[in-house]
Amino acid sequence: MDQRYIRNLGALTEAECALLREKTVLVAGCGGLGGYLIEMLLRLGVGEIRAADGDRFEASNLNRQLLSAPGVLGRSKAEVAAERAAAVNPDVRFVAAPEFVTEANAGQLIRGCDAVLDALDNIASRRMLAKACSDARIPMIHGAICGWSAQAAIILPGDGMLDWIYPEGAALKSKASLSFTPPFCAALQTALCVRLLTGREVEAGKLYIADLLDMEMESLF
Repeated sequence: MDQRYIRNLGALTEAECALLREKTVLVAGCGGLGGYLIEMLLRLGVGEIRAADGDRFEASNLNRQLLSAPGVLGRSKAEVAAERAAAVNPDVRFVAAPEFVTEANAGQLIRGCDAVLDALDNIASRRMLAKACSDARIPMIHGAICGWSAQAAIILPGDGMLDWIYPEGAALKSKASLSFTPPFCAALQTALCVRLLTGREVEAGKLYIADLLDMEMESLF
C-alpha cells in the first residue's frame, strides 16, 4: 500500500482506501468550505476531484479560506485550487472548472460523479444543484456555515430534503464566517462522503447542526 495512505488504516480498511481511488466527486465552490473539502479529499486519496468556481479571491476571503493568501488575490479560485492539488497529492486527478455552477453546466459538471459536495454560498444555487443531482441520481452532501454554526446532511435523489432545510422564502441572515467554522463543517461533510463512497451505512434525511459557541450538536430528521 502507498505509504501516503498508511495512517488511514485502522480507521479505513485497505479495501476502502482502494475503493476511494476509484471514485469521482465534484466540489461545487472553492471558497471557505470548498478549499477545506478539496484538501481533505486530496489527502484521503479520492481518485478524481472536480472543482467548480467562477469567483476570484479578494481580501475579505483571507480570514477563513484555506486557499486564499495575499499573493493570490484577484486570481481564479479554481485555478489556485488546481495548483494546491498538484502540490498536495499529484496522484489525484484534479479537474478545475473556473466557472460558476449553473443550470446550463451542472449536468456536465456532475456527469459520472459518485457524489457531489455542496460548498455554495446561496440558497438558489444549492436548490439548482440539488435538482441537477436528483435528476442524475447522484447523492449530494450539503454543507453550510454562519458565524459559529455549521450544518451538514446527505441529500439523496428525490428526497426533497433541501426544500425542508430551506423552505420557500428562506433567506440567509448573515455572511459572518470565522476561521474555524468552515473546516469543522468540511470535516462533517467529508466524513459523510467517505461513509457513502465506501459503502458504509449512512443515514439520509438527517440534518446535523453544530453550535460551536455553546459547544452543542444535534441532529434533526
